[in-house]
Amino acid sequence: MSVFCLENTTKQKLARNELVLCMAVNQMRTPDVALIAATCGFDAIFIDMEHGPTSLESASAVSVAALGYGITPIARIASHHAHDMARYLDSGGMGLMVPHIDSAAEAEEIVQYCKFPPRGMRSAPGTISTLAFESPPQPEINRILDDQVLLAAMVETPTGVANAEEIAAVDGIDMIDIGALDVSTVMGIAPGDMHHPKMREVFETVAAACRKHGKAMGVGGARGDRALQQYLIGLGARYLTIGSDFGYLMSAAKPDVAAVRAMAP
Repeated sequence: MSVFCLENTTKQKLARNELVLCMAVNQMRTPDVALIAATCGFDAIFIDMEHGPTSLESASAVSVAALGYGITPIARIASHHAHDMARYLDSGGMGLMVPHIDSAAEAEEIVQYCKFPPRGMRSAPGTISTLAFESPPQPEINRILDDQVLLAAMVETPTGVANAEEIAAVDGIDMIDIGALDVSTVMGIAPGDMHHPKMREVFETVAAACRKHGKAMGVGGARGDRALQQYLIGLGARYLTIGSDFGYLMSAAKPDVAAVRAMAP
């Protein structure tokens, strides 16, 4: 029996220390966004199920479409619940970002919920879209999905940053992603001030933890700031969310509307 599995190209690129660029999907809830991301040259889409209205059904439709275009579908879920993690992975997802991880114990829970026995306790889904609905033996399904799924722990507080080395050491966690907007807000500096010395310490602390344990480093909130993006890449970040669906729409539409209105007498 031939086993067809859509490869997680993002996970493979990160393993080769190559740069991965991701587009956040906050408002669009139709499969078209996957094709748009592919045409623009992104590697992955990041479906925000924590801060947006996207349902699991919509996230699944977008994710399955992404599989056909070589775009890695990743979702930020809204909780630490096992069923939220597994249901998205069973519905077309190839990666998870779990928010508000402050400790190695919480990171270990991600692995437990998302890996099959003996490493974890994920329930066997049978045939799913990430296998193109092929039906290999269940041990093969488990092995493939364990290999392909990208698991990211989001650190969004000073506590999470302080524990970054312990989090990075957890077997099965592939990446630490810094929720930079939340970290800056919680630290009491101007929210989004990515150039503040305290934020530079955050980036450097997480980068050192990821280097020590061979894990990828990701950063959110680095949108449109070329100097910051260059700094983060130089520091070792290889996963950057550099824009969002509505952000790109707004940035193009606003100057266009202003330009045409200026033509009126």
